[in-house]
Amino acid sequence: MAIPRSAGDAARRGAAHTAMPQPHTPSAPQRASLRLRELSLAAHDDALAMLGADAAGLDAGEAQRRLDAAGPNRLGRGAPRAWYLQLAACYPSPFNLLLSALALVAAVLDDLGAVALVLTLTISLGTVMRFIQETRSARALRELEAMVPATAVVVRRTDRSASAAGWRRTDSIEVPVDALVRGDLVHLRAGDLVPADVRVLSARALRLSQASLTGEAESVAKHESATHWNSPDGAAEIAGGSIPDLPNICCLGTSVVSGSALAVVAATGDDTYLGALAASGRRASTATSFDRGVRAVSWMLIRFTLVLVPVVLLLNGLIKGSWAEAFTFALAVGVGLTPEMLPVVVTGALARGASRLAAHRVITKRLNAIQDIGAMDVLCVDKTGTLTQDEILLRQSLDATGRDDARVLELARLHGAFRSGDDPLDRALLRGGMPAAESFACIAEIPFDFDRRRVSVVVRETHDARGVSLLIAKGAADEILAVCTSRERDGLRIALTPESRAAAQRLRRDLEADGARVIAVATREFADGSRGSYGVADECGLVLRGFLAFENPVRGDAAEAITLLQRSGIAIKIVTGDGERPARGVADRVGLTVDAVLAGSRIDRLDDAELAEAAARASVFVKTTPAQKARVVRALRTRGHTVGFLGDGVNDASALRDADVGISVDTASPVAREAADFILLDPSLLVVARAVAEGRRMFGNIMKYIKMTTSANFGNVLSVLVASAFLPFLPMQPIQLLVQNLLYDLSQLLIPWDRVDDDFCAGPQRWDPASIPRFTLWMGPVSSAFDLLTYALMWHTFDARAPSAQALFQTGWFVESLLSQTLIVHMIRTRHLPLVQSVASWPLVAATAVIACIGLALPFTGFGAAIGLVQLPAAYFAWLALILFEYCVAVQIGKTLYQRRYGAWL
Repeated sequence: MAIPRSAGDAARRGAAHTAMPQPHTPSAPQRASLRLRELSLAAHDDALAMLGADAAGLDAGEAQRRLDAAGPNRLGRGAPRAWYLQLAACYPSPFNLLLSALALVAAVLDDLGAVALVLTLTISLGTVMRFIQETRSARALRELEAMVPATAVVVRRTDRSASAAGWRRTDSIEVPVDALVRGDLVHLRAGDLVPADVRVLSARALRLSQASLTGEAESVAKHESATHWNSPDGAAEIAGGSIPDLPNICCLGTSVVSGSALAVVAATGDDTYLGALAASGRRASTATSFDRGVRAVSWMLIRFTLVLVPVVLLLNGLIKGSWAEAFTFALAVGVGLTPEMLPVVVTGALARGASRLAAHRVITKRLNAIQDIGAMDVLCVDKTGTLTQDEILLRQSLDATGRDDARVLELARLHGAFRSGDDPLDRALLRGGMPAAESFACIAEIPFDFDRRRVSVVVRETHDARGVSLLIAKGAADEILAVCTSRERDGLRIALTPESRAAAQRLRRDLEADGARVIAVATREFADGSRGSYGVADECGLVLRGFLAFENPVRGDAAEAITLLQRSGIAIKIVTGDGERPARGVADRVGLTVDAVLAGSRIDRLDDAELAEAAARASVFVKTTPAQKARVVRALRTRGHTVGFLGDGVNDASALRDADVGISVDTASPVAREAADFILLDPSLLVVARAVAEGRRMFGNIMKYIKMTTSANFGNVLSVLVASAFLPFLPMQPIQLLVQNLLYDLSQLLIPWDRVDDDFCAGPQRWDPASIPRFTLWMGPVSSAFDLLTYALMWHTFDARAPSAQALFQTGWFVESLLSQTLIVHMIRTRHLPLVQSVASWPLVAATAVIACIGLALPFTGFGAAIGLVQLPAAYFAWLALILFEYCVAVQIGKTLYQRRYGAWL
């Protein structure tokens, strides 16, 4: 529906003077808004001309030239940052900033150059390792995402000179969304993400979800032209509204709920309205539970350091009288307390988890979600495609009395041939073909919505001189029956009496009890062939033609997967749009106990608190709309559950976004894939069970590092405080503390590659910041006790009392402290007996063994002498072995008592 060029120009001029005063320096969002408003007001031909587009589509050569000039259609599409900028971005972390401040202080003080050097080396090591891990994980994530590319259907023109006159052909082809360019013609259909900012050229019952831009849950209608098209007042109204309100503009980031359209791409990537908003910083990312957990732990440890370091400084300064020496020692203690490798270990664990999931054919779209899936204790699934096979099969087509009727199937196929969008039921119907569709034309569609639960098409025979139109409605049996007043039998129309209506309901229930999914078909004729529009009000007085029975064979591994997930502490809940009988049938076949069933109609009558209570009890949710699915997810989360949702349809997108963990499959609708955190290349719950176990392993390895580091460091501080109070000299030189800390850090870098005990993975694992200080206060003193035993050994047995013998004392504690900290890796990594009931992975064993050997050899090397270490007598090593053995026994006893009291270990 076009308007003359002059009218469009006049409308734009009026809008420019009345409603769109342009600022002197418009911002990026303002510039994007101005372009889209101008296109909205333009006539079709004007809009195509403004975009350099063609009604037959761009040719491949022109599309490639535009792509080369503008870059790929994605946000942040500029050239990747140089490696040195990426490296610099890995430096800022709370721990690095703290260490840098300490290094700066050491650098400006006399005789502390070595301390500053070791600090700089520690900071550099952490930064470089983090850079390597993040670079590898980012590259792996890009490769994984490329396995499930987002695509769009575009119109591309092919020109060939097959004769003197030549000829032109237009093809609709599927291309990666990244390859879209300004001026491309794209087809939109239900379930699609809008791939760029587009201007609608033609539409059929198009409705969009714009919640990602506006926050509004209700879908909005879009069509090819603005209202009051030629009116300056109408133009001003359009110019003054927000961009998502423009009736013929669809923005990147929105999704198609129903209907279809042909549109022209107005802007791509960073030039889109969404891209401009992102560039202006208005769309800040939301911190996940994982982010919040790591941040809370980091700042807790920093506060711990900031409290204890002044205590060490004051104690040593007051007792020994040398404030310069006390300051240097306190600085080294602060470095020892700082778990500077935490960002490296976290990034490495996440990258390792994503890599292992990829081996199980799971694509991780958000790395931090790996922890969330390990914490998941409720999984909501839409039964189709996960509990049942992807393929839906047509079992029967029956009339209203239950007799086989091929006419019902013919009408359903005619409906499916003209309905917009991609529906699995229609695919099942059309496998047998629909030759009769060629003699019909579709003149209207009344799109599906989740309140009516039906969709209608209006068709007309092309050679029918009578001009009779036929409305064919297809949908949920209850909703179709509600608008039927008669039924057909043997070509005759018979009124639907209460008895015949009840008989039809019994037929539907019997089919569902046999495991079928039942769809009803009804029709209505309209004699007025000149009628131009149809709507929901026309879906009344229908003639019930019959029922279609479909079946979804249950997946062979579904029962095994549900058993495995339930043993892992995860409650399985079915959330479906189907009725109760099909849902119960599937639940019975996969071995899922149904405690209670909650229908969508009842969900709407419950307030949030009542729904949370009911949702916790229910195992199956039936006849649910997208909004109700999302509300169930939110209700479960308010009960303290970590909720996962597995779905693949456009009706699952809201629930996928609201869940802690969104899971979809590679064959899902684009909007579902976009909303998900994980994409399954194999649509099996067994794969989900493997992903859960991997999330728990990753979390376990991170907690190993945090708890073993904090407890060991706290134990060292207690030892230092005691030594500072009673020794006439420092228990260890600052440079020795720093070297020891560096070696200890190196021994833990391979923790992400460690094994995790099966019993740890048996239940959901969540962040519990309160457990860290509790664990530290429990296990730290055990380490201190054996440090003090080493003090006594060096003081009495090896006579290291005099200041002249302090190097021997310091060397003895250096070796014992390093070996006990390295050994603690194996003790704390498991609740079982280490090296007997639970053995670490060989990379971690090798790393700790190498560091232990270095620690033992260092006093006998020139580097050791340079940092003040001296050779130890042979008798020391026998005592050392005894101390370490006793230490292991004490830690094992401490572990047992801790587990008895708190019921957990890591």
